[in-house]
Amino acid sequence: MLAGVAVEALHNVNQTRYSPRAMQPQPSLTDLISDVANRRDREAFALLFDHFAPRLKSYFFKLGVSDQAAEDFVQEVMLTVWRKAELFDSAQAGVSTWIFTIARNKRIDAIRRERRPEIDPEDPAIKGDEDPAPDDVVHASQMGDRVRSAVAELPAAQAELVRMSYFEDKSHTVIAEELGLPLGTVKSRIRLAVQRLRGLVGETI
Repeated sequence: MLAGVAVEALHNVNQTRYSPRAMQPQPSLTDLISDVANRRDREAFALLFDHFAPRLKSYFFKLGVSDQAAEDFVQEVMLTVWRKAELFDSAQAGVSTWIFTIARNKRIDAIRRERRPEIDPEDPAIKGDEDPAPDDVVHASQMGDRVRSAVAELPAAQAELVRMSYFEDKSHTVIAEELGLPLGTVKSRIRLAVQRLRGLVGETI
């Protein structure tokens, strides 16, 4: 599934627009990723794929990854580029830096999954407590609705960071790497966002 979208975008493409034979100048990497972000341009994505796929595969080889695993990683990285191209900010990092940061994070996530022990669902230590009282369920649902509504009122940059930190449970370091932002910027924006959410929700979150 991961490989399907990226491969389809790579192979089902008419390259007339960017073809040297069309006597058009080759676009920059920033132009290509902008076309993917703004228009979901498959031709631009195909060129990005052609440029980065062999470089990414070589990068994963240097990390000791097998040939098949490297291919899978490349597909995952480029699929992330396709899905999150609008998050790229040329003022914060170059295209290569952004994409190789994604690659590094994919590898780190894979290592964490490999090291995570299997969990026995019958283990009493991880079984849930008794069902919550109906009033608690209602309160939690109402609180969740209020928080989601409050997040929608935040500036887009702050809302994205809050979702990644609290809803996707990502660390500040991982968020900074994925978005190509300084760690201090991520922390300060999240801190400001939480302060504003507390004012909007009226309760401690």
